[in-house]
Amino acid sequence: MDAQDFSDTSQLKPSVVLTGTAKEGSAAPPIGLVDIGTSESAYLFRVALPGVCKDQCKVKCEIQRDGRVHIEGVITGGVLKDTSTVYLMRVQELCPPGPFTVSFNLPGPVDPRLSSPTFRPDGILEVVVMKYRTSPLAGTIPPP
Repeated sequence: MDAQDFSDTSQLKPSVVLTGTAKEGSAAPPIGLVDIGTSESAYLFRVALPGVCKDQCKVKCEIQRDGRVHIEGVITGGVLKDTSTVYLMRVQELCPPGPFTVSFNLPGPVDPRLSSPTFRPDGILEVVVMKYRTSPLAGTIPPP
């Protein structure tokens, strides 16, 4: 890869929209950092969701045929419980509890039915979704 290739990567940076807790987190590990990879037949995207535990909150990831991805969920926390003690957070450097959304576009159309999401233990949502392929007989992409 030469210097020309590196300068072109800035144009590939996706536009990411953050709302709720994801937008407010300043000193905390940022929610909504996005990596996007491509192969001949699929896209891979990873989204940083620190503070989100898959067992304690519901994260919903919607993928549209045009490549639009919308992730929403709620960060729980603020009050921690162990067997008999309740803790109220006096210093909070992690993302505050509350709802969040992360939205971005993949580089091209996809088949949302052919996706495999994985929520990793390190707070990364990793999804592989197949690119949309028109059949040789059809010739056009049907409307969503």
